[in-house]
Amino acid sequence: MRYTRLGHSDLSVSAVCLGTMTFGEQNSQVQAHAQLDCALAHGINFIDTAEMYPVPVRAETYGTTERYVGSWLKQQARDRLVIATKAAGPGRGLEWVRNPLTCDAGQIVAAAEASLVRLQTDYIDLYQLHWPARSVPKFGTTLYEPAEDAGMPSIHEQLTGLARLVESGKVRYVGLSNETPWGVCEFVRLADQYGLPRVQTLQNACSVVNRTFENGLAEICHREQIGLLAYSVLAFGHLSGKYLDNPQAEGRITRFPAFGQRYTKPNLPPAVQAYVALAREHGYSPAQMVQAWVMSRWYVASTIIGATSLPQLQENIASLDLVLPQEVLTRIDNIHLLWPNPAP
Repeated sequence: MRYTRLGHSDLSVSAVCLGTMTFGEQNSQVQAHAQLDCALAHGINFIDTAEMYPVPVRAETYGTTERYVGSWLKQQARDRLVIATKAAGPGRGLEWVRNPLTCDAGQIVAAAEASLVRLQTDYIDLYQLHWPARSVPKFGTTLYEPAEDAGMPSIHEQLTGLARLVESGKVRYVGLSNETPWGVCEFVRLADQYGLPRVQTLQNACSVVNRTFENGLAEICHREQIGLLAYSVLAFGHLSGKYLDNPQAEGRITRFPAFGQRYTKPNLPPAVQAYVALAREHGYSPAQMVQAWVMSRWYVASTIIGATSLPQLQENIASLDLVLPQEVLTRIDNIHLLWPNPAP
């Protein structure tokens, strides 16, 4: 396992991070603990979760993922692990989380304190804002609607809440998720101007079918030393090729048809077909090839992988050992030119 330092922090994390959003919906507590044990045995020390997990989000399961991680975490050597979680943002109908959900300073503090209870720990290593408290394109949407920003907390207000958590020792470092170039720059600017916590990471979607990070965000994160935590590298399982082989294959797409609007765009199927064909031509598992591509990117600090079974998890972890030859990397770029970012 390779390890890297996140941003300006002293957090040394595995190049592979275990994502947990299936825990409590597609995975039982026993299965979740088995995945966590497997990840730890392979050298993974980085676990990512969120207060609103599992997904799809429901009032009946809200917080279950953190509770499953917490029941495992209390049996581990806490200082060997880097635990990341996220505070839900406004605007997605999550009234069972907080009503109204505004993501102001007080709510950020309250959210972190509730996560600490569920995680059964005294501190969170990396606390992230799950999505912007602004009207920005996210989760597959593409339009910016400034009129919808009315009444949203300012970035300075949110940083103030994060600062309270860091000062109290409940959070070590802070990060962002699903953020835009302007948002990242503004968080950095205000943190420097007012002596507030500087963001160390950005957790955004990144895959062969979504390379939007490369346009703008890559330069910003490089210059400001912010590490990308790449998620959705398999595009909800599409890039494994299983839905090409069997459109009714077991997975989130067939189990939750209304979930994952990012992956319903018309140019996704031909792009997926091209990437899967390339992998099979070279004798690779399609899932391993596309994950190896993400893991090889200079701008990726750690790649978040998830699974619903131990064999899937082991296959995903093994992607780290696959080194793609230049011929394959070039052909991936050529497919991207034909089908650029079909699932942004």
